[in-house]
Order: sequence, then structure tokens, then C-alpha cells
Amino acid sequence: MRAPFKHTKKKADLCECLPDDLLVFILSKLSSTASSPSEFINIVLTCKRLNRLGLHRLVLSKAGPKVFAVKPRNWSEKTHTFLKHCVNAGNVDACYTLGMIRFYCLENRGSGLSLMAKAAMKLHAPALYSLAVIQFNGSGGSKHDKDLRAGVALSARASLLGHIDALRELGHCLQDGYGVRQNVAEGRRMLVQANVRELAYLLREVTPSASDSLMLTWRTAVTCQRDVTALLSDYGYRIPVPEVQPVNRFLREWFESGKGKLEEGLRLCSHIGCGRPETRPHEFRRCSVCGKVNYCSRGCQAMDWKLKHKMECSPTEHYAEGGAGVDLNNEFAIPNDAV
Repeated sequence: MRAPFKHTKKKADLCECLPDDLLVFILSKLSSTASSPSEFINIVLTCKRLNRLGLHRLVLSKAGPKVFAVKPRNWSEKTHTFLKHCVNAGNVDACYTLGMIRFYCLENRGSGLSLMAKAAMKLHAPALYSLAVIQFNGSGGSKHDKDLRAGVALSARASLLGHIDALRELGHCLQDGYGVRQNVAEGRRMLVQANVRELAYLLREVTPSASDSLMLTWRTAVTCQRDVTALLSDYGYRIPVPEVQPVNRFLREWFESGKGKLEEGLRLCSHIGCGRPETRPHEFRRCSVCGKVNYCSRGCQAMDWKLKHKMECSPTEHYAEGGAGVDLNNEFAIPNDAV
């Protein structure tokens, strides 16, 4: 005998009971704190309602930079459209990310510069510094398009916002009189300040272990003050590799994976945390000792020097004698703050 049919009430979805403004607030918090694109996308794709509210202007405007940490292999027109929606919502990180991708990867120089400038006007420090690098190198144009004074001004603005590489760049410019009136004392003071910020980063990021940690002492601090341009790594402290910014990782993987192809004679910046490519041959300056590496900026050169190039650099006979093709006016000397 057939069992009687039991009527059961469908359980109400808790999400359906919440008003739209509350869900938008929750999604805004999620987009600002998500650690990866998938963490945000998987929630938005749960249902049509969340999908609709996930594209709300407030949600997109609050999205953090890690939401835009897309892999080059996953780049598509939908990804491009999502970034454009975030830009239209006023998201500064999206302006900077899409600007860098368009300028260097998609070779849409004008649009990329416009987006980075939009982020810079809202005091986005990485955007200011990226524009400074473009001005110093004349990226996207010829070597006659370099504007050293504009590069110095942009570096100064970025350094005031706490950008360490911009501060180090500005210090070297003042020391060398590069794009600004030479002021050795002020330049060295800025290099000291950059090292202090580096020390603060070390104390904040490194968790010492009982076995191999080194204690920072007042004696070391006094030594650092005496040798005002030395890096902490020169005193035996292992400086951790800073976290690579999502857009810089995207640039390097874009070209190294073959998704984007560099024209013959063009190279990437040798600092692993950068990813910027040359836009014309011999755009970046080379190491004055070995001539084997090239950098888009002094900030990248200083970071790469203490991470690995200090142990690898050695003069080559051909380069030391000024061999064919060596442009002695397009070189980086060994960093003053790393010798």
C-alpha cells in the first residue's frame, strides 16, 4: 500500500529575507577584504540576486586590489569589462590596475596613462610613482620625451604618501642633481628616511624565531646612523622579499607566459617584483659594472641589488672596455645606499 504523501513547507532562504541595502553593505565589506578574485566571485555567483547586487556601484567602488589579482591565463573580455565597471564606479585601485595593463600589456598608451592619472589625482601612491617612472624613461615615446622634472615632482608626491621606492628615487635624484638642483645633504637625508621605513617594514613583517633571529640593538641603530646610506641587509639582516603587487605580478606573468610578446630587443625590468617592459630598445638603464641587467628605476635597482644582484654582479671584459653597443650615458651606478 502506497505511503501517504506528506506536504512539507519549503524552508525560506535567509538571504531572501534580507533587504537589498543590507546585502549591498555585506557585499561591500566582502569586496574590500577578499583575498582573491575567486573569494568574491564565488559568492556573487551563488544566486541571481547576489549577482545583481554584486555589480552595485557601492560594492564595486569598495573592491580591494586583491579582487583584481587576476592571472594572465584567466584574462578575458569579461574580466576587462568587470574592471571597467569598477573604474566607472570610482574605484581607484581599478583605475591603476587597468591603466597599467592597458599601457604595458595591451599597448593602449593613451587610455592607460589617462587611467593612471585619474588614480594619481586621487592620491594613489603607486599610480604617482608609476607615472614618475614613465616620465623618467619617456615610456611610450622616444628618449626625447623624457621629462625629468615631472618625474621628480611625481616621486616627491608619492614619497609624501609613504611610497618607499619613490622616496629612494627622490633621494638619488637630489644626490646626483638628476632633474632637480643638486642637494647632497637633503638627498642623503631622504635615503636615511627610506632605510628607516625599510626598518619599520622589517619589524612589522618579520616574526623572529628562537633559532636564527637577530636582535636589533641600539648599537646597530647607531651604526646605521653613521653610515647613513647603508641598507639593513649590509649589517647581516635578511630583508624579506616584499609582497609583489598584483598588477606587477600580472605584467611579468603576461610576458613570461607568452600571453604578450615583446618586440625584438625589448626586455623586462630585472627586478622580479616589477614586471615593467621596455617600450623601445635601450629604454631602461643598465648596471654600470656588468651590463647584464637593466632597471626601469633606481627603486627597482636598489631592491634587486640587495635581494640578489649584489651576489651576482661582476664586470665582464667586453663591457668593462666599452664594447660595441655600450651606451655609457644610459647606465645605473652601484647604489650609494648599497655599498
